[in-house]
Amino acid sequence: MSDLDVLESSDSPLGTIYLGRRRVASQPDWVYEIWVSGHILMSSLNNVSERQLSTTALKLHEGTGPLRVLVGGLGLGYTAEAALVDAGVAKLRVVEKMDFVIDWMKGGLLPLSAEFADDDRLEIVQGDIYEDLLGAPSELYDLILVDVDHAPDFRLDDGIGRFYTAEGQKLVAQHLAPGGVLAVWSAWDNAPFAELLGATYARSCREEVRWDDVEAEGRSFSNMLFFASGVAES
Repeated sequence: MSDLDVLESSDSPLGTIYLGRRRVASQPDWVYEIWVSGHILMSSLNNVSERQLSTTALKLHEGTGPLRVLVGGLGLGYTAEAALVDAGVAKLRVVEKMDFVIDWMKGGLLPLSAEFADDDRLEIVQGDIYEDLLGAPSELYDLILVDVDHAPDFRLDDGIGRFYTAEGQKLVAQHLAPGGVLAVWSAWDNAPFAELLGATYARSCREEVRWDDVEAEGRSFSNMLFFASGVAES
């Protein structure tokens, strides 16, 4: 964080979370980052997989008509932005647990703040996406995009482990409209979770997203995206 221009910070159960920006020689604009306890959580410099979570889920969706999208985790907003690019998206609801992250976005501190303020399809609320998805559905969604944990086996809160169980996924599936798609972001692959989705849903797949590091030639990164739809026959 030595070269990070800290804009805001707030205490959380995870530790102190910092919002900052820095200059990168190859980039014309500021690079925005969120850090916690000396570790980077997300960066506007590398948002390929966050966007891909939305674009692939949209391609996999089998329904027609206006789409209702639920996003778990606001972050820097790139998952939501990639979905809103699609004109078929009529409503997008973001559930973010950290109220101060919402304040950062609404207060104009993030690169997508102005864009989000002008889109009346978007609703950002404070809450726990896992509690919502493991409870009774009040509304059905065509896409449910979850980008909160590092990975199924590296969760930010051990209390939400039920989401990654067969029982939990049966509850999650009840929130999907016919033809709807569940998409889950992960920093790396997790075969047991892929198998669980395959057993719970009629269709499931994984997509590895790779990109080159613009700050270090020859170095690359990858994340894994999990997708599922339909109800498996019992």
